[in-house]
Amino acid sequence: MPDAETATPSSTARPDSPSTRRRYGLDALRGLAVFLMIEQHVGIWLWRGPDAGRSLADYPLLVGFNALGGGAAPLFVCLAGVGSALFAATARPNRDRTLVRRGLMLMLFGLALNLATPSWFSWGSWFVLHMMGFAMATAPIWRRMSSRSLLASCGLVFVGTVMAQHWLETPTLLHNHRMRDLSLPGGTFRLALAEGQFPILPWLSFYLAGFVAGRWILADRPGRIATMGLAFVALGGLGNLLYKLIGPSLSPEAQKLFFRAFGLQLGFFPASIAIVGLLLGGALLLVAGMTRLERTRPLGPANPLVTMGRASLTLLLLHVPLFREATRPVGLWRGLSAETTLVVVMGVMALAMGGSMLWRRRGYRYGAEWLLRRVAG
Repeated sequence: MPDAETATPSSTARPDSPSTRRRYGLDALRGLAVFLMIEQHVGIWLWRGPDAGRSLADYPLLVGFNALGGGAAPLFVCLAGVGSALFAATARPNRDRTLVRRGLMLMLFGLALNLATPSWFSWGSWFVLHMMGFAMATAPIWRRMSSRSLLASCGLVFVGTVMAQHWLETPTLLHNHRMRDLSLPGGTFRLALAEGQFPILPWLSFYLAGFVAGRWILADRPGRIATMGLAFVALGGLGNLLYKLIGPSLSPEAQKLFFRAFGLQLGFFPASIAIVGLLLGGALLLVAGMTRLERTRPLGPANPLVTMGRASLTLLLLHVPLFREATRPVGLWRGLSAETTLVVVMGVMALAMGGSMLWRRRGYRYGAEWLLRRVAG
């Protein structure tokens, strides 16, 4: 993913000042996000499911490990906002142009992933790369807004999410076929707005909150980031509690609207405000914790999670077609036992981590991140 490395320092800034040094803790969080994403995908795509007479509850290790992957995309989008804020705060010329070009380049990477993974996506699917690219391409708008205005915009995104889902009559549970369906009115624009895997409504809120967090990192205010994270957790948790308390007494139409706002269900397609609050709050608490940790125990460039984070975009683009498409002809697609799947997952993660550590010695040359910088600046 686009990293949080800031641009060349201005002539008046010290090379090691807080506004110009590389923040390896954020790279490590990207590494954690891609770790969770890969382990979840590989686990889902290789495991054949419960044996006869058994349920998911009989596989607590695999299922529990797999569930952690739900935090990957929220962390990615939030960190994209953090990185954009750090970049926007530099004195580098043509910042807006660079942000727009990087965003458009990310969206092109998303289109390439769509075309490389026909079993999952249509050409017009809207995945996490599209969402981050859109948010980054519009960053010239966000960087000119105050932090208070950005947080207010998160509230508008939440309201818009419920309204858009209601207007489009979005099912309260979306499956993959619907999230790639271009035959519906609006086609890919409909998916991008509200019905794709990671649509603008409500996922733009992750980027906007991350942008605010990036500003507070520069101000050395991790406590504010933690407070913001707890506020989002409270919004999600208390909203869901309110839904459970008064939802049953409402009319069927009001219940449906209330569920779109504060209902919780397995998975987050489509994501309600409650789900967003809990996931975004968790991501922000991780950012705040890592920011505090770097004060006393800063990470170095050779840390395994840091190297995975520096190569996270490449790892994302490689693992999806490899394990979603290439496993089918050889009979591995949903063909392994739970025990074998866990072994394979651990092996894949070891290869990804070890490979990124070796790749660091070559400066991560010729990867997707390298190409992004070469083309977009």
